[in-house]
Amino acid sequence: MSPDPLKNPGPDQTVKVLPRHLAGPGTADPHTAWPFPFDEDWTLRQSEHGTVLAVSPCLRLWTSLLHEPATSRLGTWTIAANRVPFGPAGWTITFDATTPVELLHDVHTELLDLYLEDLHSDRDHLFGDTTPAYEAYAPLFAQGWGHSVRTDGTQTFLSWDGLAGVRHRYAATGPDGLAWRGWGGRLSEPLWQARFSTGTPLTLVAAFTASLISAVPLHRAVTDTPSQFRRHLYLTTPTPKPAPGGPPPPSGAGRIR
Repeated sequence: MSPDPLKNPGPDQTVKVLPRHLAGPGTADPHTAWPFPFDEDWTLRQSEHGTVLAVSPCLRLWTSLLHEPATSRLGTWTIAANRVPFGPAGWTITFDATTPVELLHDVHTELLDLYLEDLHSDRDHLFGDTTPAYEAYAPLFAQGWGHSVRTDGTQTFLSWDGLAGVRHRYAATGPDGLAWRGWGGRLSEPLWQARFSTGTPLTLVAAFTASLISAVPLHRAVTDTPSQFRRHLYLTTPTPKPAPGGPPPPSGAGRIR
C-alpha cells in the first residue's frame, strides 16, 4: 500500500481529492474563477480595500470577490444582474470564499455563456431563463442523494455521506426570497454555503449542482484540505512524468483513514 500522504506531508505535497464538497476552497483567485474576456471590453477593477470586481460591457452584469481574512468564511463572492445599467439587482448569487473555487468557475462559465447568448440573440436569458427546476436537482438524484419534502414549501437533497446538501424553496416567496441554498460540511456549521435568490437563472443553479457532484477530482495542497473531514475524502497522489522510454511510476489511490 502506498504511504498516506497526509502523514508528515512535505510543504509542497499535493493530492487529488473527492468528494468536491469537502475538498477545501483551493486558491481564491478571481482569474481562476472568472473566465471573462477582459481583453474584449470586460472591466476588471481592484479597490484599495482588496475587493475585486468584474463588470460586463453592457454594465448589467457584475461579479465580485470581497476578501475578509479575519472571518471564518474568508470573504464573499457575489454575482448580480441588473435589468438596466446601475439599477437595482434583479437577482443575486453569493458564495462563501471557502467554497471550492472550481464550483465558482463552472457557474461563472455558464454565466458567460448566458451573457453571450443574449448578446447574439433577441432573448434575455439573464432574466427570462426557461430551464426547468428539475434540471438543477436531477444530477443529485443520479448520484443517489437523499430527498425530503417539507410542508413549508422546501425540498432538501442530502449527499450520501450527509456532509453536503442543496435546499430548494419551490413555493413562491416573493421577489426577494432565497430560492436555492447549497452547502458543504455539517449544516449546523458548514464549511461553505452558496445562496441563489429568486429570479436567478436556473441554468446557473444546474451548473452549480453538476459541478458539485462531478467525479473529476480537485487538486489541493494537503494542508488545504479540511482536517476534520479528511477521513471522508478519497484521494490520489499526483505522480511525476515517467522518464522517456521508462515504465510509468506507481500511484496510490484510496480513502483517507
